[in-house]
Amino acid sequence: MSVRVHPWSPVSPCGPSCLDHASVPTVARPRQLIRLMWTFAVLVLLLLATPAMTLLGGQAAARVLRRLLGLLLRALGVRLLVRGADELAEAARAGRGALVVTNHISWLDSLAVNAVRPMPSVAKKEIASWPVLGRLVARSGGIFLDRHRLSQLPATVARLTRALRDGAMVNVTPEGTTWCGLASGRFRPATFQAAIDGGVPVRPIALRYRLADGRDTTSAAFLHQESLLTSIRRVASVRGLVLELWVCPEIAPGRAAHRRELAHLAETAIHTTLTAARTLTRTATTPPTRSASGHVTAAAAAR
Repeated sequence: MSVRVHPWSPVSPCGPSCLDHASVPTVARPRQLIRLMWTFAVLVLLLLATPAMTLLGGQAAARVLRRLLGLLLRALGVRLLVRGADELAEAARAGRGALVVTNHISWLDSLAVNAVRPMPSVAKKEIASWPVLGRLVARSGGIFLDRHRLSQLPATVARLTRALRDGAMVNVTPEGTTWCGLASGRFRPATFQAAIDGGVPVRPIALRYRLADGRDTTSAAFLHQESLLTSIRRVASVRGLVLELWVCPEIAPGRAAHRRELAHLAETAIHTTLTAARTLTRTATTPPTRSASGHVTAAAAAR
């Protein structure tokens, strides 16, 4: 049965042409196979550990999940760098809800967020059928959204509002679909209504994928009409893939008059942070400049 695609449905122009194959260093084929086997082993371990985490509950389950997801990222060859994790931990200890919003590039996004602080998420309904990862999203209390059925959106926002009022931190991706990372989409305001109705802050988190030399890369992007397996294989082939996770200052309740303004504030916070992160990386990776006499300049030495 065909499903009518509503004009509201999020669309990204990013596709295979965005991939930077030629400029991305890769590991040897045997190393890629080892990574894939290790990844499969960790996924099996996650599957086996799910019932135990359900029994443990609370902080014990969260610690187990953080470690396993961190192990999964390492298995794939992804180095996770986190800035501001203490702010998330402090908010979690306080037991207050927050709408955690991220830019959306890859299926790795959610793994990274949960490797820092496990939380439920609003995810497209297709993820429910993914092996292991779909089960983890469901177990965490995830809310599955049919992006092509606008009529279901009010019920989704109402459920999200209840979770936030109950003290949960919930991750959403307001772009509604993945982008390559060099381009990005506008933040759709619908889910921000839940933060307003729930009286909770919005916590933006900026995600950036780069190579070891500081260059941004699109190799981690999960592009349209691409299978999950294809994306996993590409990620496992990259040498020196780094995922930067920047926790931005929270946007307090009442700061925005309406959801569109709140969405704009969150989008601006993430874009500003990403710009600063790129500048910082360029500064850190720029070779020292030398004067005519061969001495390192003071500015370079300060770096």
